[in-house]
Amino acid sequence: MGVMKDRMHTGELYLPGDEEILERQFRCLDRLYDFNMTRPTEMKKREALLKEMFAEIGEGCYIEPPFHSNFGGGHVHFGKFVYANFNLTCVDDTHIYVGDYTMFGPNVIVATAGHPILPELREKAYQYNAAVHIGKNCWIGAGAIILPGITIGDNVVVGAGSVVTKDLPSNVVAVGNPCRVLREVGDHDREYYFKNRKIDYENL
Repeated sequence: MGVMKDRMHTGELYLPGDEEILERQFRCLDRLYDFNMTRPTEMKKREALLKEMFAEIGEGCYIEPPFHSNFGGGHVHFGKFVYANFNLTCVDDTHIYVGDYTMFGPNVIVATAGHPILPELREKAYQYNAAVHIGKNCWIGAGAIILPGITIGDNVVVGAGSVVTKDLPSNVVAVGNPCRVLREVGDHDREYYFKNRKIDYENL
């Protein structure tokens, strides 16, 4: 393996235009293209492609095309029953881990790649990557952006349009830019599912 390829997963500076990296990336992107060109009725084909594309993907996962990903999911690890609405973007130059039952609203971006602040290094196209970890049973609201190196705990709700710049603990609702913890998930949420609407447990 080449030196640059080794650095993709260490957080070190590297050149993403390296020939060995690009060769694998284009193979991954061709499969991603095939996935995005499937018809809505071709569910079995989509399922088979996702198993080829992803580093790991559990049972019952559903991704609504179009799906965008630097390595076509090649560095993405999904648990079981993960759901992603339209336009999930995984900048998966290094690994992205997502726990069981997590849901992504439309237009969510999960990024692992960054570039140095120093202009001279950016001019040479240097890059670094930091893995992202998202826990189980999270709901990432529409248009949220999760930055490189972030860890989000279990049972977290991230509000629509939030920009997650710091780690989030488990069992919280977090919103805003930058994203901040609004409150803990608690008794109120066992009674109400939306504003003043009560959960009718007898009919669920």
